[in-house]
Amino acid sequence: MEPNDNVVGSKSPTAVAINSASKAGEWIKSRLGMFKQLDTKLSPQDLVTDVDKGAELMIRKLILTHFPDHDILGEEGVPPGAAASEAALAKARSSEYLWIVDPVDGTTNFVHGFPFFCVSIALAHRGEVIVGVIYDPIRDELFVAEKGKGAYVHGNPTRVSEDAELAGSVVAVGFNPDRNFALPTNMKGIHALALQTRSIRAGGSAALHLAYVAAGRLSGYYEVGLNAWDVAAGALLVKESGGIVTDTSGNPYDLGVRHLVATNGKIHAELLQSLKAAGATGIQ
Repeated sequence: MEPNDNVVGSKSPTAVAINSASKAGEWIKSRLGMFKQLDTKLSPQDLVTDVDKGAELMIRKLILTHFPDHDILGEEGVPPGAAASEAALAKARSSEYLWIVDPVDGTTNFVHGFPFFCVSIALAHRGEVIVGVIYDPIRDELFVAEKGKGAYVHGNPTRVSEDAELAGSVVAVGFNPDRNFALPTNMKGIHALALQTRSIRAGGSAALHLAYVAAGRLSGYYEVGLNAWDVAAGALLVKESGGIVTDTSGNPYDLGVRHLVATNGKIHAELLQSLKAAGATGIQ
């Protein structure tokens, strides 16, 4: 792909993101069932392995080889919890070029051998995401988006679904590891959506859920309690595929959005209203 007009470097940032995600993803796949260290972060349900940390280190080195002056916000470099995530993002917002990395989105799936996890890499220029790459090593699916240039999987353009109402839609949800606030709030939304949609899915990877909305495999995705690295790349994929991404009150997506709704656009208002009526927005 051609270099983004906003970025000066010896190599296209999109190419660097693709290369980094692909190499890290293949290594992660090779470690499936063979991780050496398992720890917990926010709760006993919030897992991290030596593979997460190793993959992030690999991605950092690959990015900084080409863009040594760029900053990187990676999940494994931030302490657990919403306050720490918000503080890290606030500090990083001043960066001209900020890479936002989730080395293994879906770590619980990885640990249990459930084949639904991915590498997520985004590049923001002055706070706006301009490149988003998500790589699923199990299916060897590479989702790529550039601001203003569309989104693709294996070089084929992605487009959101045509479902016009919740009743005919399949919508993804998340079971957040934060059991004090996020999970109880999500459960309210899940209960409402289970009754109003064709069906709901919970794959356990925010990034892949967003990639699937972009590809038209899901018509929407909702979750309270996310972080910038969970959704930055996927949000661009959805927008460049013709969809809409907002917070649960309908405000446009930015890097600080933690309570997320992403849809094909056609069901967006109905989904927001459903969450509001259920008291499931997470916004107090």
